[in-house]
Amino acid sequence: MDKLRSMIGGREDNEEAGLTAQVLDASTLSYSTRVKWFVICFASGILCSILGTALLFLPNGTKLFAVFYTLGNLAALSSTCFLMGPLKQLKRMFEPTRLIATCVMLLCLILTLCAVFWWGKKGLAIIFCILQFLAMTWYSISYIPFAR
Repeated sequence: MDKLRSMIGGREDNEEAGLTAQVLDASTLSYSTRVKWFVICFASGILCSILGTALLFLPNGTKLFAVFYTLGNLAALSSTCFLMGPLKQLKRMFEPTRLIATCVMLLCLILTLCAVFWWGKKGLAIIFCILQFLAMTWYSISYIPFAR
């Protein structure tokens, strides 16, 4: 009906504004979709972390443990992108109040993989996984008001 009105009124669709509006409409998710994907992504992160812990006791399981535990933490971290959007998530991650927590957390994620693949130090990889857990806890607490 709007298209008919614009044609009758002599207005043609502004293709640039229409294209931008179409892209924005197509890329926005409803609240229920955001919550569903947050739960799916967060649950898969927890599942990867638990699977990684179970794989620790296999022969040469330290590499699998480090990879799955790190992937689990990344999935849990990225799940919040569904709630607030990726750009807002990145901006909030690097706010001055949680900058140190974010840097420590990301450094621990990287150092875990370096310890297991490049340096070949299994004990160091487990220590970095423990530090990952502590850094993720510190990072998560930084979102709670007055908990810092």
